[in-house]
Amino acid sequence: MDSSFNLAVHALVCLSHSGRSLSSEALAENICTNPTRVRRVLAGLKKAGMVETREGLDGGYRLTADPATLSLRQVAEAVNTRFVDCAWHSGDIDRDCSICSGMAGVMDALYRSMNEECTAYLSHITITDIETQLFTQKGVLQMDEVATVCRDRQDSVSSYNLI
Repeated sequence: MDSSFNLAVHALVCLSHSGRSLSSEALAENICTNPTRVRRVLAGLKKAGMVETREGLDGGYRLTADPATLSLRQVAEAVNTRFVDCAWHSGDIDRDCSICSGMAGVMDALYRSMNEECTAYLSHITITDIETQLFTQKGVLQMDEVATVCRDRQDSVSSYNLI
């Protein structure tokens, strides 16, 4: 996984919290990266309709999606995030050995399943949930407990801090 998902979530929380347009320079300063990287990642969010851009004195990026319903799954999909991926495959599909010729396909299926599990999990967490976690101290849940809470409470985990 590359850093695009992390950058996108960070930028969306900044935009949500500010309630106004922010330049790529201002976002980059908060994210601790460069403005070019911000613009590259936010292009995917703009294409997905999550942000819009404005020119001029008050220009920059503005959140257009509702942060209370914008799930991290939607963000991950907008920036084409694969949480588990492997560019190298062991074995050789043309070999006469079942292990050697079949391992790549088995591992690819495993990675696909793990990505599906990750995106399903993220469908229950919103930008507002992340923002709330940053600014409240109501309760602390371990990450494995969050999945249970999300399944039990379809609304969100907005009153908890994730650690």
